[in-house]
Amino acid sequence: MHAITIPAPGGPDALVWAEVPDPVPGSGEVLIEVAASAVNRADVMQRQGFYDPPPGASPYPGLECSGRIAALGPGVSGWAVGDEVCALLAGGGYAEKVCVPAGQLLPVPDGLDVVTAAGLPEVTATVWSNVFMVAHLRPGETLLVHGGGSGIGTMAVQLAKAVGARVAVTAGGTEKLERCRELGADILIDYREEDFVEELRKVTGGAGADVILDIVGAKYLDRNVDALAVNGRLVVIGLQGGRRAELDLGKLLAKRAAVTATSLRARPLAEKAAIVAAVREHVWPLISGGRVRPVVDRTLPMREAAAAHRVLEQSTHVGKVLLTN
Repeated sequence: MHAITIPAPGGPDALVWAEVPDPVPGSGEVLIEVAASAVNRADVMQRQGFYDPPPGASPYPGLECSGRIAALGPGVSGWAVGDEVCALLAGGGYAEKVCVPAGQLLPVPDGLDVVTAAGLPEVTATVWSNVFMVAHLRPGETLLVHGGGSGIGTMAVQLAKAVGARVAVTAGGTEKLERCRELGADILIDYREEDFVEELRKVTGGAGADVILDIVGAKYLDRNVDALAVNGRLVVIGLQGGRRAELDLGKLLAKRAAVTATSLRARPLAEKAAIVAAVREHVWPLISGGRVRPVVDRTLPMREAAAAHRVLEQSTHVGKVLLTN
């Protein structure tokens, strides 16, 4: 088969389409013929040499994919060769074939084509596990999403609205903010022109956000705490703004607030399977019913992964960028 390889870390041109050995499914795994994969920030970091795959994972980038089951490993039940699926991966999505534990499989939702489904596993698992399983967002609460125009952001807006929350987003420029509004965002903040702490206080009567989903990290830590409501919950899932910052514990104590940092890729298989099962139970009916939809910015051939990485690095996209075989 062929896959996107990274012979040496570097810029987008470090991604090389090359012939590699076919994967073989082990116990509890399935082999997927990949129809499409999606590009994530973690793939960019891996290409740059900053985010190695977990031990035992495929060395090729790609944290999600869609396609058809080509073979079942020993001990797999409930799935059949030919089933159309999408999957949460620890790596290997930028390829013609990939093996994945059966617990990380999801059926392609009703009404969705197999290619578009490639943009669902990572964002739905990330948003559901962090906003709902960790931060316990409730109806009537306010969620602040940084990077509202990203794949994570566009999904977080929709899921929060579907459960009856109010949603604030930060994004760069009117075009991205308008797309967020179309998806249901109530409070639109241009981080280039406005202070999100002050804007949020204005529209919430000084209360702030009950939950903040943050992809920025250190650069926003102190201001995020300022933006939290009493009993607020800040969940950090990215470090685009750095990894080290001071935390004023006095502010947290005064607000009885919590700060949590999580990642998905290196979690134990049992934890990933539990998240995927929760996504199938709670999110898949919303997608099949048309209340939530994947937002796809563009689709490119798999061998043009370098061009897709440039799109992410330029941050000109809204939603997901897909790669197809």
